[in-house]
Amino acid sequence: MPRIFLASVREDIASVLARDPAARSRAMVLLCYPGLWAVWCHRISHRLWLAEWRLAARVLSQIARFHTGVEIHPGAKLGRRLLIDHGMGVVIGETAIVGDDVTLYQGVTLGGTGNETGKRHPTLRDRVFVGNNANILGNITVGENSRVGAGSVVLQDVPPDSTVVGVPAHVIYQDGKRVLITDPAQIKDPLSGVIKALADEVQRLRTRVDCLDGQLELTTRELDSVRAFSTEDEERQQYRSELSGGSPYVSMGEGI
Repeated sequence: MPRIFLASVREDIASVLARDPAARSRAMVLLCYPGLWAVWCHRISHRLWLAEWRLAARVLSQIARFHTGVEIHPGAKLGRRLLIDHGMGVVIGETAIVGDDVTLYQGVTLGGTGNETGKRHPTLRDRVFVGNNANILGNITVGENSRVGAGSVVLQDVPPDSTVVGVPAHVIYQDGKRVLITDPAQIKDPLSGVIKALADEVQRLRTRVDCLDGQLELTTRELDSVRAFSTEDEERQQYRSELSGGSPYVSMGEGI
């Protein structure tokens, strides 16, 4: 057991050196990364939890919380090479599942949404990145290689290879391509009803403007036709005037 634990510690330190440019040496990672201390303490408390030493597991997790600012419930399942950067304020709930090579920044919460029973905390697949102060709530899944923007509140499943932002969070990138919302009904926002009503009103006004533009174009064509007829009539009258030498009457015997 100690050998496995030490191997895991070495793997965690190597992972931090590879992923965090601020890490300068193994000694620095070992002594200055409280997020790693919290993960190492959790590995011990998790084994105590599985062995039904529930009180001892909770006490150890609270000691780790006091010293690191990171609260990880002993029942949570954490994968390999988890990096909790800075760490302060991170909370991971009892039924949360975290995959391998996941990165969590300060203030992240993997929590529940109420008094549910059973699986009530999120699942983060491998290589998920969660920005600072993001909240991922409920029994939802964040797919592989996905990214959660800072300050986001995630309440629904996130597809793999996606980026989500917002309150509540919505997908803005998927498979490396920008995702555009064309239907206002897709906006999951407390003000989505107002936004949809405004979008409907804009569409109604746009239809009305297009109708008025069509009427204006028809009226313009009719006016152009009238002007053309009037101009032609004026030219005809001028031509007749020139032929008669300015006189309105022409004598058939003139010049004989």
